[in-house]
Amino acid sequence: MSVQVITARTAPTAPMADREPQRQPSDFLKGIVQSEFPMELFDRVGKLPVFYYDNSSMTAVFTASTRQVRALLPDPQMHPIELMPGRCVVAFSAFEYRDTDIDPYNEFSISFLMSYGRRTVPGMHLLRGLASRCFEAYVWKLPVTTEIARWGGVELYGYPKFLADIDFKRDAAHTTCTLSEDGRHILTLQGQALKGEAAKLLRYRAYSMKNGVPLCANVYTNPLQYAQTMSPSAASLVLGDHDIARQLRALDLSSSPLMYQYCPRNELVLFGPRNLMDN
Repeated sequence: MSVQVITARTAPTAPMADREPQRQPSDFLKGIVQSEFPMELFDRVGKLPVFYYDNSSMTAVFTASTRQVRALLPDPQMHPIELMPGRCVVAFSAFEYRDTDIDPYNEFSISFLMSYGRRTVPGMHLLRGLASRCFEAYVWKLPVTTEIARWGGVELYGYPKFLADIDFKRDAAHTTCTLSEDGRHILTLQGQALKGEAAKLLRYRAYSMKNGVPLCANVYTNPLQYAQTMSPSAASLVLGDHDIARQLRALDLSSSPLMYQYCPRNELVLFGPRNLMDN
């Protein structure tokens, strides 16, 4: 059995003249106006919204203790989305960004599905999100593999980003992502390599906190290859010995996923953050 190994680690950013590709925007990206701003630290020009031209991702959704997750939400207006009373929803997502406005990098998101400003009926909000293909989540941890991705996420969006090792291994049946920091294992997420096809757009409303102010950013994904399953055997999560793993164990995560999404090829747009007064 052949295995493909993809490893991304922190690397210096090359000058823009050596790096800027000439792209023809897809129909998905046409008509979206980008604004430029100086990124003097990296000797380049940044763009908002950020375009992600070629990516892959997998997401496994688990249930967790509502009480424990609520204690990690930084704003009392953020309410965990419950599947049933006492059990809310946590999403683990692994991303490989092969071609972006800020160069290739890998990312891992741990987020809590939530509503802002009002509590919802258990089960109903999650079903509504599945039907509308729109989800809201507070981004709790967001490690990345390059400094430019970390800096942009922290300085512009207030995301809890830090540099980590995010390594992918693939074979014919599975994709495995291992997340670690300074040699300490945080977690390993493994998911089935499902047969996918083009699907309708997915929208995510990603919440964060910056200087005590809640922010929200829209993320639109164009799934060029996409599959979703409710099979409990489609994905598995193994926690390591890192402090983040210890915090995750305290959430009383379910032993198997509620849902699994596999997207080996997609395009993505990350819009700029906005204060929730402008929601």
